[in-house]
Amino acid sequence: MKAAIYHQTGPAAEVLKIIEWNKPAPAAGQVLVKMHASGVNPTDTKTRAGIFPIQGEWTHVMPHHDGAGVIEAVGSGVSELRVGERVWLHSVQWGGADGTAAEYVVAPAENAIVLPDDISFEAGATFGVPLLTAYHAVTMDGPVAGKTLLVQGGAGAVGNYAIQIAKQKGATVIATVSSPDKAKAALEAGADHVINYKEGDVIERVREVTDDTGVDHIIEVNLGANATLLPGLIKNGGFVAVYGSDAFTGEFPMVASVIQQLRIGFFIVFMLPRERLDMATADLSRMLDAGQIKAPIHAHFPLEQIAQAHDAVDDKSTIGNVVVRL
Repeated sequence: MKAAIYHQTGPAAEVLKIIEWNKPAPAAGQVLVKMHASGVNPTDTKTRAGIFPIQGEWTHVMPHHDGAGVIEAVGSGVSELRVGERVWLHSVQWGGADGTAAEYVVAPAENAIVLPDDISFEAGATFGVPLLTAYHAVTMDGPVAGKTLLVQGGAGAVGNYAIQIAKQKGATVIATVSSPDKAKAALEAGADHVINYKEGDVIERVREVTDDTGVDHIIEVNLGANATLLPGLIKNGGFVAVYGSDAFTGEFPMVASVIQQLRIGFFIVFMLPRERLDMATADLSRMLDAGQIKAPIHAHFPLEQIAQAHDAVDDKSTIGNVVVRL
């Protein structure tokens, strides 16, 4: 089979190679999936660049955690009835070397979720890490019906899905963006209010929209850049769900946060308990079956252009998800 790998971290065009690789076989509890599409996330590009550490010992990495395809075979302990099932995959490369950038992939059976017949493989490849991250960020502090949520980076892959999920669950959503095109994308996802943080004061605008009360819940993509703003954005006792930051350290407004009784939760989707993932995928499957979630796709690339796909993800002007076709 064809696969993309790298033997060392660095720029995409320099380290990513397309090679012939042995087709894998499913072990106990695994499924073999004939891949149709592989999703590219910032986690994948930052790992390839050497910014994020790679788990365990490795001599090569076949990148990407997410993808979609058809189950071709199953290992022991997995029902034969799953053969032929259309599925979307998540977290495949976590804890190992081999991800979804290949024509065939083995993955834990519980990480292969049924893909509805009316959803394309390309769309399914964008679910995985972004959709599960968005779901947990929205729901980790309990029901959001009747609450006001602020989604930082509302045009990003996670942000877009977070807006859609929060609206389906009855929240009012404010999204921050950095351009008019991204504002349009956030509004199309369902945001009630959009703030371009390059054109105005975010705290002032949030206070205006919320009648000076602040928001109940913030979904934070870049804590390093936004930490000092949080006490001014949140209601007293409000909650902040943090899933990312461009900087690994930064200033934090301790006194203002204490006075505001700000609550904060950090998470990474790969480390969530299995029961939490199972609950999330069950609820998301219901929403996908009902047509309540739409995948924003920016571009498709063939496997031979995987380096360009990685560069597109790293381009801050990109709106929507990037997919590699297989």
